[in-house]
Amino acid sequence: MIRDTRRFANIADKVRHEVPLDQDDGVFLYHYPDLLAVGALANDRRERLHGDSTFFNVNFHINPTNVCEADCKFCSFARLTPESPAAYTMSIDQIRQKLQDRLDQPVTEIHIVNGLHGGLPFEYYKDCLRVLKQLRPDVHLKAYTAVEIHYFAEKYGMSHEQVLRELIDAGLGSLPGGGAEIFAERVRHKMCKDKASAEQWLAVHRTAHRLGLRSNCTMLYGTIETLEERVDHMLRLRALQAETGGFQTFIPLAFHHEGNDFARLPEPTGVDNLRTYAVARLMLPNIPHIKAYWIMIGVKIAQVSLSFGVDDLDGTVQEEKIYHMAGAETPQAMTRADLVRLIREAGRTAVERDTLYNTRWTDDGAALPGIRIDASVPFSGHHTRVQLPVLS
Repeated sequence: MIRDTRRFANIADKVRHEVPLDQDDGVFLYHYPDLLAVGALANDRRERLHGDSTFFNVNFHINPTNVCEADCKFCSFARLTPESPAAYTMSIDQIRQKLQDRLDQPVTEIHIVNGLHGGLPFEYYKDCLRVLKQLRPDVHLKAYTAVEIHYFAEKYGMSHEQVLRELIDAGLGSLPGGGAEIFAERVRHKMCKDKASAEQWLAVHRTAHRLGLRSNCTMLYGTIETLEERVDHMLRLRALQAETGGFQTFIPLAFHHEGNDFARLPEPTGVDNLRTYAVARLMLPNIPHIKAYWIMIGVKIAQVSLSFGVDDLDGTVQEEKIYHMAGAETPQAMTRADLVRLIREAGRTAVERDTLYNTRWTDDGAALPGIRIDASVPFSGHHTRVQLPVLS
């Protein structure tokens, strides 16, 4: 790596004058040897947008089925047939019970992602939303990736718009950002050629935004993509955002290699994680939030990422399956107090949000029983489970 400080200074000047960075700028930032300088530049943009605020929510995940017709080489979650070992499909009653078990919790969002199951009727997916809304009308349902929406359209002979309108009527509130992987055709052909293309993924989000839905967007990194292809991916998201304004959050997703066809590949390092967050914040000025999904990178790197452009840590999560089946060693859940503690220790202000980034609670720094600023206290231990205000 060559420390071209003049080139970096020119890029920093563009950032501070809000001039969009181009492909060459993004690739340069990936190669620039001074990681802390790149992080500081991203942090400057983050603080201009959000100050010290770091967002989280109280959510949980439901993955109703892992049966999937797509044979993605990087995936450890999916099973190709209902008869495959570890394949499962939840009944509607089982889905209802997942929420019934948490009625005493101040959950504001349920995140729902499935495999592409060839044997289920469209009504199953609508009933999933309906039953959850019947039980908790106030909860926000962030459900079904663009890959799933496109699959529904093809399987059931509908347009993207028809699928989305019927799901909205059943209770859909927004779309998660999964399934984007890497947009480059070279990469998609090798690792996920039998599911929605980049153009189809983008088309679903374009339609969702036109219908008034907000959505997230993602990028899977650390497989066989080049740095140029990562930056190209970000630029294509930036272009759609300039067109629709419907993306809320960009979430870089670090590859996990256990239990899939890419097991020979090394996983991204902490440096790659931090650099990718920083580059994303600099390349995507028109997407409001950059999220570090602590499930994937661990709570320690997630804390550090708050000085590398990140302003959102996702939420309490609970029962995450997709990345733990790929070998993630992080907890499957954190309490609100856990999240507040790690945000405080990073020198930031915790802000509990809803899915659409409306503020529900802001940490004023007052003492909270059970939280010690002490790295020896384990996350999710009984002594960190304190009662934060329950908001109506």
